[in-house]
Amino acid sequence: MKYSTFMMPLHPPGRNVGETIAEDREAIILADRLGFSEAYVGEHVTDAAETVTSSMMFLASLVSETKNIMLGTGTINVPNSHPAAIAAQAAMLDHMLQGRFIMGVSPGGLMSDAEVFGNFGKDRNAMFVEGINMVLKIWESEPPYDLEGEFFKVSVGRTMIPEIGQGYIMKPFQKPHPLIVGTAVAPFSKGVTEMAKRGWQPISANFLMPEWVNSHWPKYVEGRAEIGAVAHPNEWRVAKSIFVADDEATAKRYALEEGGPYHFYFKQLVRKLLNGGRSNLFKTDPNMDDALITPQYVTNRLVLAGTVNSVVDQILAFRDEVGDFGNLLYACHDWMDPALAKRSMELFATEVMPRVNAAIGR
Repeated sequence: MKYSTFMMPLHPPGRNVGETIAEDREAIILADRLGFSEAYVGEHVTDAAETVTSSMMFLASLVSETKNIMLGTGTINVPNSHPAAIAAQAAMLDHMLQGRFIMGVSPGGLMSDAEVFGNFGKDRNAMFVEGINMVLKIWESEPPYDLEGEFFKVSVGRTMIPEIGQGYIMKPFQKPHPLIVGTAVAPFSKGVTEMAKRGWQPISANFLMPEWVNSHWPKYVEGRAEIGAVAHPNEWRVAKSIFVADDEATAKRYALEEGGPYHFYFKQLVRKLLNGGRSNLFKTDPNMDDALITPQYVTNRLVLAGTVNSVVDQILAFRDEVGDFGNLLYACHDWMDPALAKRSMELFATEVMPRVNAAIGR
């Protein structure tokens, strides 16, 4: 099983922005050094707690600082940008990374972002599908393009000058394009089936109950089967909030108790998702009262924390519950204590994952 990292760059509002960006960069540079295979970074424009406003701009800052790790957008919120801008910027980043780029895409889940970009209340799923289809069409065709949908239009027919290259939109380094991934959030996600039919691969979010993570693999198998392809567990990425410490007391204090960075993360997420009508993500019983979905309840249910041996056992138990998958994504959280945060990543990479892979025969 490979191991990677997924960063929803949540930090306490009011922290110095330069410091949080430097911290997030350091986490990925450390992940590269520790042999993590991939790193994904999210983006939001209207959130004081999430200080990465452009995942592609952030990843571009890591091109020369990393050597082996694949860098992925997690995600590009497609309805919030014009398809031509996405196509050109993603292609440029792919060239800068010489193929170490993975393109994560989604409709975007932060409603204040939707409002500021003028698509709140619109069919953002339809905008997403139209937008990403145009990106792919740009990459597979030549100008003048002449693409027109309900939401976007792409054309250079009136202004192109072919003999000098004017009107041409860059194509990616990877052919026909970088691997496309999407984060799966909904239980029994139809989106996973659609991704599978298009050759895209899913990431199951770290804030889903294991029962709902378990529902994603059959949907992926279904989509691959519809196009005559065979699904392989290596194509499934699963994110999880994990903290490893040298002693149990430190692990419990830092990762589970109120005042710690993991509790802060889920306090933010619970408020956003409940306010957005997504309380079902935290329930295994639909009749559960929303009032019971507290940050402490969610933290205790979703964080794997402990010493090396304890976390190995918890990961194996989680895998038994959700099924086989090929890449475990360690979710990054605010480095409230940098020494503990770095130590956790080191123990995860050098001790936890070798023991997990030995146990499953990998």
